[in-house]
Amino acid sequence: MTRVWDVPVHDSTRVRDARVAAERAADHAGLDKDRTAAAALVATELATNLLKHAGGGQVLIDTVDAGLTPDSGGRAVQIVAIDHGPGITDLPSALSDGYSTASSLGAGLGTCRRVADDFDLQSTPGRGTVALARIRAVRGDRSRQDAQGADEPVRAGGVNVPLAAAEHSGDAWACVRAGDHVTLLLADGLGHGEAAAEASGAALDELRHRPHLPPVELLGRLHTALRRTRGAAVAVARLDLDARTLDFAGVGNVGARLRSGGGWQPLLSHPGIVGAHHPARLPGQRLPWTADSLLILHSDGLPSRWSPPPAVPLDSLDPAVTAAVIVRDSSSAARPVRDDTTVAVLTPVPPDREP
Repeated sequence: MTRVWDVPVHDSTRVRDARVAAERAADHAGLDKDRTAAAALVATELATNLLKHAGGGQVLIDTVDAGLTPDSGGRAVQIVAIDHGPGITDLPSALSDGYSTASSLGAGLGTCRRVADDFDLQSTPGRGTVALARIRAVRGDRSRQDAQGADEPVRAGGVNVPLAAAEHSGDAWACVRAGDHVTLLLADGLGHGEAAAEASGAALDELRHRPHLPPVELLGRLHTALRRTRGAAVAVARLDLDARTLDFAGVGNVGARLRSGGGWQPLLSHPGIVGAHHPARLPGQRLPWTADSLLILHSDGLPSRWSPPPAVPLDSLDPAVTAAVIVRDSSSAARPVRDDTTVAVLTPVPPDREP
């Protein structure tokens, strides 16, 4: 089941809560003492910066796959700090140790970038900042890790925000590569809590056992696998790396948008509940995948009228940062998420990351 630690940071006591959450996530991911300490340090620094320089925010901590294939590094602790503060006007300076102003995050960002295995940052003046760090089970050489990442032609990432900071999220996502195919799946278990998390978790398990199946066939298998659960809405997108085509199929209230040629196209899901009310006939969609394509899957916790941020250079960001920016810009402290909310993103590797 998907376990997410959602820590609102609005006073100094929550800094400790973020550190403890990171330690628990590290234990969940099987990190050793040194890597657990790194995760705790990053969570502490990001939470402290939220409090001191952004007027507060939230820290989301969960465990994610370290890569697209089973042998690509196991699990990692992902720490995302989101705020609606003043933003950072000078990112290079903010990432330098010893830099701090009253209107930007401070010296802790340099520490986080140095300690983490993956680090990325996006900030929009007047809208807020997203900072992302991942701590892997094994600390490796950064240049070697970058080279391994460049071997993959696409990147995937996401964020999961449980309703009311619940222990378990009813949403779950995963991305798995099998040969020349990469499949991104997002499942929204019916309702909330552990029973919903059980349903979405069962969908991820089935994907990992059958990553070679096309979306329509996989959804048929999922319908059988989820019958013992309360069911879920599920979206499945399968990228053929050789043919450069994307096949999509979805059942239930899940959303999908594909960017291609500078515009955004909605991908249609069909009414039903996987595991309970599966459509008798489920047509799929096939679309071209181009160098500028970007796929977004999301659960219905995201407002129906959300739009991709036009001023944010999504191509250059870690996909999980893109997902967090979408969550940030579609919500606010006065308008929090109204359901378990998950956004998952699939994007080509930027040209400067290619081997």
